[in-house]
Amino acid sequence: MDARESKREMRRRILAARQEMPAERREEAGSAIRDALLGLPELTMGGTVAAYYSVGTEPDTRRLVFALWKHGVYVLLPVLLPDGDLDWAAYEGPDSLAPAGRGLLEPTGPRYGPDAVRRAAAVVCPALAVDGSGRRLGRGAGCYDRVLARVGPHTLTIAVIYDTEAVPDLPAEPHDQPVRGVVTPGGGARMFRGRTG
Repeated sequence: MDARESKREMRRRILAARQEMPAERREEAGSAIRDALLGLPELTMGGTVAAYYSVGTEPDTRRLVFALWKHGVYVLLPVLLPDGDLDWAAYEGPDSLAPAGRGLLEPTGPRYGPDAVRRAAAVVCPALAVDGSGRRLGRGAGCYDRVLARVGPHTLTIAVIYDTEAVPDLPAEPHDQPVRGVVTPGGGARMFRGRTG
């Protein structure tokens, strides 16, 4: 089985497991993830954080986004472009979001372009799994591989997953971009050696 097929099979298994997770467990996970990330100075004191607004069975980041904003952090959220790339706009509270395609909620304010992420002190990105060297498994569209390729060497890039999605090793393709850290509800935030910038 090649890397692409292996990744497709892993996505299927992980998404099925997320569907089976009780809502209260997802809720608890969201609170633990928020608390762990609020303990990182790169997120609370770095000025700009590019994050995402979770949907469906993803680990909850909505509480994190709201807490960062209330803390005075300038939060950018993605706006999906027709070509699959991500533009960025500011989060200005829950009322600044509107429904978009694929069940997403996106900010309605001015857009700053795909390169806006370069100014972020930290990028919080979704994943389905992360391995011990920082490789992440996304949903397969490559949106966040493009984002991670744009950030500078000192930007904290951290993926959000459930505890069972931290794996020893992931299949990789040439375009895959690693993250510098991972956060799980039970393990908190941890950085990968050699990837801290």
